[in-house]
Amino acid sequence: MNLEILTPEKKLFSDDVYGVQLPGVSGLFEILEKHAPMVSALGKGKVKVLKDKNSTVSFDITGGFIEVINNKATVLVEGATEL
Repeated sequence: MNLEILTPEKKLFSDDVYGVQLPGVSGLFEILEKHAPMVSALGKGKVKVLKDKNSTVSFDITGGFIEVINNKATVLVEGATEL
């Protein structure tokens, strides 16, 4: 699955990944390969990018949205820092 994490200023991350864990407004959830199309609001918290089954990258976000369509996930965030 292709994942992009974007802020209003720049592209923070763009790569093929195994999955991503996100802080939804009602709790944590995970998107994996071939997920059904969806749009969801994100709360403040940690985004954990699962690059493969053994390596991860994390970002601290202040909130935003995710769109999943055609095996591509786009995360739009107000602000984020890599951990």
